[in-house]
Amino acid sequence: MDEPAYCLIAGDEPPPLTVTNCDARSPFVVVTDHAGKYLPRRLQMLGLTHTECERHIAWDIGAGAVSILIGAALDAVVIRQNYSRLAIDCNRRPGSATSIVELSELTIVPGNIGLGEAQVASRVQEIFRPYHDRIADELNRRLLAGRPSALIAMHSFTPVYHSVARPWHVGVLYNRDPRLATKLIGLLRREPGLVVGDNQPYSVSDASDYTIPVHGEQRDLPHVAIEIRQDLIADEDGQRRWADLLARLIPQAWQ
Repeated sequence: MDEPAYCLIAGDEPPPLTVTNCDARSPFVVVTDHAGKYLPRRLQMLGLTHTECERHIAWDIGAGAVSILIGAALDAVVIRQNYSRLAIDCNRRPGSATSIVELSELTIVPGNIGLGEAQVASRVQEIFRPYHDRIADELNRRLLAGRPSALIAMHSFTPVYHSVARPWHVGVLYNRDPRLATKLIGLLRREPGLVVGDNQPYSVSDASDYTIPVHGEQRDLPHVAIEIRQDLIADEDGQRRWADLLARLIPQAWQ
């Protein structure tokens, strides 16, 4: 018998999220909204080529690997989304124009055009919701135990966007609450040779983001979003260098 039409993820496909260091003792909760690039088979690669699904439009290259290394260095829990943001963006509010995109940068996404309510709902219920429920559960568990928490959202960005080169090596993003971000920006700017973006190349807002506003601001937790330029973390050596740097500076900012 065929699976029901509303069932998106087959039983032999990856879970929507992976949690590393479940019993970690540090205050840091590291989350990676765009860590994965997997697309459910039912979506048939959304009509895209394999090359297109390897690009930044599908995932944040290197961010998941850096998150794991930071978690190991800081004894921090790490929660990573496994599915491509082309299926549904886990840093966008469901129902918004950028939640399930029909056009990503200059690439048309055929499999996202003309979706019915059931198709959209399956992506929300099977990919988006489990990921954010797990983050909420982790933060609630710590609250009940009287443990402090700080939310670290890891991302990466392209060196060039719409033919314009981006000079920053790393961007530190925030919205209403700059406490942790401001301290981290100051520490990063003391590092030789680094070009550090203050809310560059992106910034956090209710309109463009979900994770920081919901899990950080609404809970009044110290929080920060970190964007690393992808060419700097495209290989294991770069991932290790940036994880070591951030694992050294994040606790200083927290102090």
